[in-house]
Amino acid sequence: MPSYTVTVATGSQWFAGTDDYIYLSLVGSAGCSEKHLLDKPFYNDFERGAVDSYDVTVDEELGEIQLVRIEKRKYWLNDDWYLKYITLKTPHGDYIEFPCYRWITGDVEVVLRDGRAKLARDDQIHILKQHRRKELETRQKQYRWMEWNPGFPLSIDAKCHKDLPRDIQFDSEKGVDFVLNYSKAMENLFINRFMHMFQSSWNDFADFEKIFVKISNTISERVMNHWQEDLMFGYQFLNGCNPVLIRRCTELPEKLPVTTEMVECSLERQLSLEQEVQQGNIFIVDFELLDGIDANKTDPCTLQFLAAPICLLYKNLANKIVPIAIQLNQIPGDENPIFLPSDAKYDWLLAKIWVRSSDFHVHQTITHLLRTHLVSEVFGIAMYRQLPAVHPIFKLLVAHVRFTIAINTKAREQLICECGLFDKARGMESKEDIPYYFYRDDGLLVWEAIRTFTAEVVDIYYEGDQVVEEDPELQDFVNDVYVYGMRGRKSSGFPKSVKSREQLSEYLTVVIFTASAQHAAVNFGQLFLGMYPEEHFIEKPVKEAMARFRKNLEAIVSVIAERNKKKQLPYYYLSPDRIPNSVAI
Repeated sequence: MPSYTVTVATGSQWFAGTDDYIYLSLVGSAGCSEKHLLDKPFYNDFERGAVDSYDVTVDEELGEIQLVRIEKRKYWLNDDWYLKYITLKTPHGDYIEFPCYRWITGDVEVVLRDGRAKLARDDQIHILKQHRRKELETRQKQYRWMEWNPGFPLSIDAKCHKDLPRDIQFDSEKGVDFVLNYSKAMENLFINRFMHMFQSSWNDFADFEKIFVKISNTISERVMNHWQEDLMFGYQFLNGCNPVLIRRCTELPEKLPVTTEMVECSLERQLSLEQEVQQGNIFIVDFELLDGIDANKTDPCTLQFLAAPICLLYKNLANKIVPIAIQLNQIPGDENPIFLPSDAKYDWLLAKIWVRSSDFHVHQTITHLLRTHLVSEVFGIAMYRQLPAVHPIFKLLVAHVRFTIAINTKAREQLICECGLFDKARGMESKEDIPYYFYRDDGLLVWEAIRTFTAEVVDIYYEGDQVVEEDPELQDFVNDVYVYGMRGRKSSGFPKSVKSREQLSEYLTVVIFTASAQHAAVNFGQLFLGMYPEEHFIEKPVKEAMARFRKNLEAIVSVIAERNKKKQLPYYYLSPDRIPNSVAI
């Protein structure tokens, strides 16, 4: 009788093992086997991190194995099990891999396909088409869209972390890590000791230094020592935590009535302000988005206000960006003066502090929360709803949405509840004109490495543009992102569909870059870019593409490290060895 060797790998995370009964049956083109209990006498099967092998003998030839059925039945108490993969050695000596990388909870049956990536058109056998369809039907019941707040992208329908599907919840280690990191941050900031500082006015600039006592590093020390200087203020718009707002000023806005006479002492080329604009030496940051926001009344003793400033900056002869004019609100007038570097020291400093405060709020709510966390969650939900695990794009993206939905649900539950894209068109492209914009330089290197990798993967599975256009699951994924995530807004820049391999590669680059590099640049905080320990892909061409991707990223690490050796203030946020694969912190 034919005999198969079945190897079962259990996850290494906490509580991944199980004492439940595990049954296996094989589905082949010529028949289906009986259920076999996977159990060795006097042996503790399926322990955490274990790789166990079993001989399974069947009554008759099964033909080409198409599916593996795993059935888990309760032994004593409900016992979750994390199954990494199953491999099968056939009677003919062939090896077949069945990736899983899922939690199996309760008394359930899980059906696995072999690890070869397949488009919908590749499945001609009824049982495989049925498996594909049922998987998506099940997922669409589990992963439902919900409006969290009007105007925001839709999010996962879950009120708290425990309501999420088990597969996207934090592992126990990650959950503990989340709590410990949060607690450590509070401890480092002496929140309890200095809470009064945040609820009332500060008396001295030296109070700032107390916050930095325990979070000292090369960057924080330099910022602490130089934060009042115009050079540091301008540098932060290029390479600080929010390097995406500054743009070249092509025309002075009427709402900012700055004249040459007002800023003459800041201009170094003996040109008028209008001439400096024409030569591309003037930059602007406009916080119009914050206009009209009411004061924060959380503390009844203190009202906290936001400005909606406009900041004009100048590229001096040393090619450094410095501020030359600040207007704190949008409508010019006698009660809304324009502050200048020639003003009294503390008038100018306070104007810059108001700008930095506004920059912080835009960074946290728009650049960080909306454009990395919430957008990446949209990709994740749409992926689970519309792409089966066998689809190559699912296999490509799954590592880049890992724990993203969980961290966002935690945030909605605990941090941003009631109580408690890489844009290249801002006139900032030229390295010659703006040589110290490291976010741009490093970002473009990482972007191109990701684009090259995604193009290779796309070309492996889509031999032409027509195949892209006729892939219904892919088009449903893209449409889900557009309709639910972007609320059907053309202004989002996201398409309703993709019609070519090039467009698909660009789309996937946006997804991966947003979840990895862009988030690292504006948050920095796991598993780094290019590392794929869960082997969803088994095909050699894709593994070779992954190896080339890692090699390209290693070269970028070397380039950035060499540049930083010469910098007093190094920029390493976009070094690939520091970029997490996904938005998970």
